[in-house]
Amino acid sequence: MTDEKKDERLSYEQARAELAQVVERLETGGTSLEESLALWERGERLAEICQRWLDGARARIDAARQRAED
Repeated sequence: MTDEKKDERLSYEQARAELAQVVERLETGGTSLEESLALWERGERLAEICQRWLDGARARIDAARQRAED
């Protein structure tokens, strides 16, 4: 299974927790430029996953509200 397919299986909580770890490592410093760039890229990917989950949740809430109003 590719890394991208594995990422798609992450729950919101898993992606958020890993993103927090990435941010902590970047803030701590002590990594090479190459490692920092890789961490940044990973963080961007995790942020996208979290945003998709949040967008999906918002759509479900909006749909439920719409049904309640009808």
